[in-house]
Amino acid sequence: MGRKGRSKPRWGLRLLALLLLVAIVGGAYAYWRFVHWTPERSAFPAQGAEIGEGDGWINLGSLKAVGADFVYLDASRGAIGRDPSFARNYDAARAAGLRYGAVHAFDPCTPAERQAANFVTVVPRDGDLLPPAVALEDGAEVCEVRISDAAVESELMTLLNQIESHTGQPAILKLSPAFAAKHPQVAMIERNLWLTGEYVPPDYAGRPFTLWTANTMLQTEASEDALRWVVARP
Repeated sequence: MGRKGRSKPRWGLRLLALLLLVAIVGGAYAYWRFVHWTPERSAFPAQGAEIGEGDGWINLGSLKAVGADFVYLDASRGAIGRDPSFARNYDAARAAGLRYGAVHAFDPCTPAERQAANFVTVVPRDGDLLPPAVALEDGAEVCEVRISDAAVESELMTLLNQIESHTGQPAILKLSPAFAAKHPQVAMIERNLWLTGEYVPPDYAGRPFTLWTANTMLQTEASEDALRWVVARP
């Protein structure tokens, strides 16, 4: 009688341990699937990545081998910020046979002319460049001096016009959810949109995207660090 009484807790513990093991294995598999997931090629034939200094060293030849057709290179930020990896990545992308474009991060606190001058200094005139992208992340709430929403949007239009004059192509608005919520009218500017949404195609801009950052944690042989994987709408 005593032995039977003691066996029940042991079986209960074993069952609990088994369930815990299943949960751990299931979670590990789900994570593995997530960090290796990219959208189906049948839906998005053209796929690539956005890279910059913060992504560590990336072998762009290997990036093409794992399926990248294009790459967007972080180039400049505001009036003085410059990605130190841009020139290296620019040369490597051309050597690897990847299509390539440049990204400027908009600073709502800085006059557009100074930002455009920074971009022009970093990014050469190149007929092979993809349309430039302007990343919209921070709103005017980060500025030390109060700036109206209307002023931010006016400076953005000036910046777009000057960058487009340099590159000869309409820019893409790389619009974050936070910026879209703060400045919903920006999404209505007649430019293609680049949106972000892990796993799920984003719709927060109210109209279709041209580019979609689909996985910001992609693991590949091209880099020891995670990649920001981007796909283009056909």
